[in-house]
Amino acid sequence: MTSGRPARRLVVAVSVTAVILVGEVVGGIWSGSLALISDAAHVFMDVFALGLSLCALLLARRPADGRRTYGWHRAEVFAALINGAALVAVAAFIFVEGIRRLLEPTPVKGVGLLIIATVGLVANAAVALSLRRHAASDINLRGAFLHVLGDALASIAVVVGALVVIATGWYSVDPILALGIGSLLFWGAGRLVRDAARILFEGTPPGVKPAEIAEALTALEGVTSVHDLHVWALCSHVTNLSAHVVVCEGMSDETRRAAEATLADRFKIHHTTLQLETEPCAPNPEEVFCEKLNH
Repeated sequence: MTSGRPARRLVVAVSVTAVILVGEVVGGIWSGSLALISDAAHVFMDVFALGLSLCALLLARRPADGRRTYGWHRAEVFAALINGAALVAVAAFIFVEGIRRLLEPTPVKGVGLLIIATVGLVANAAVALSLRRHAASDINLRGAFLHVLGDALASIAVVVGALVVIATGWYSVDPILALGIGSLLFWGAGRLVRDAARILFEGTPPGVKPAEIAEALTALEGVTSVHDLHVWALCSHVTNLSAHVVVCEGMSDETRRAAEATLADRFKIHHTTLQLETEPCAPNPEEVFCEKLNH
């Protein structure tokens, strides 16, 4: 990712989330809302996570050198892994607090809680929409997006809880909604950690099937077999491939170009290392038959 737009959006996300954090801390103390103070702790983790994502994005732009020939692309994967672990911690905190509040409901100032939660919801929704377009293609930005989305869901829960408290005085609605948010966060964190771990352990990227790649390469003219095929991701948007390709004698250059074009056009793999091995190919049966007739 070379565009500066994702970085600018992350800067805006960090700034807006930091303002929300200050507002929720002050508002939670003023209203006596433990729910709002707990959400402020959630937002604090998100400020840290978004800042980490921004640092990783900037590091990934640094050029490769003699010591780091792949550059800093893996920085985004480590940031995503830390973000996922932070999400798990936040979700666990929400579960503990939710259960405690079910056992000991805490009175809050419903109107003040509603106003602060509504402002937080609008701000989080705006930030989430600004990150959503890049979240699908970048695991690091996906982590940032999930954090902001978690904030937005928490704000919705607080808004609904505030309305119920104002209308009925039933304080237990807040921890019930908090437990639902915690479940969503666990699900999102699990996927994020799984994807980051797959890259770190050099697993096959999602949607890539080595058997299909081998079949496509073997179907090329002059290729007799493919072995030692490995496909792995350097980061969320860079896929690497290495393979030994056995070709007929005299067809190395043409076959290499055809193989690289197939990998780039059909499988979107542009960083490849192909080792060609030549062997005598069996003669065409028609040519053998014609040769026998001539003799």
